[in-house]
Amino acid sequence: MDDDPASRLALQTVLRAGGYHVDTAASAAEAVEKLDDQEFELVLTDLRMESPEAGYRVLAHARIVEYRPAAAVITTYQDGKARVASEGIEAPYLIAPEDLPGLLSKVADLIGERASRRVARTLRQAG
Repeated sequence: MDDDPASRLALQTVLRAGGYHVDTAASAAEAVEKLDDQEFELVLTDLRMESPEAGYRVLAHARIVEYRPAAAVITTYQDGKARVASEGIEAPYLIAPEDLPGLLSKVADLIGERASRRVARTLRQAG
């Protein structure tokens, strides 16, 4: 989720080229609505969208939806990691788009970690 159309399009293009199905949102409200309407494996959000707290709202909402998507902050700002930590939100952060192979690798890792958590949860509930 990013409010900058060029950034959204660039990230969408990179992720689609990496084989991912991608949906985008231009605002936190649109992102939250999409999180409620369909299931996502991963949520990438910018911290600085229409307001300084918009990205945090998206992360918080991703944490409470039942299907529990993986979530990460994607930013071009070097202080992104410090800002996420200072808000007490546990989320990986990715700096884009300098390292495209690294970005795609991290996306794959996040989706894989989510899948592992879901399998472990299912096994615990079954056993």
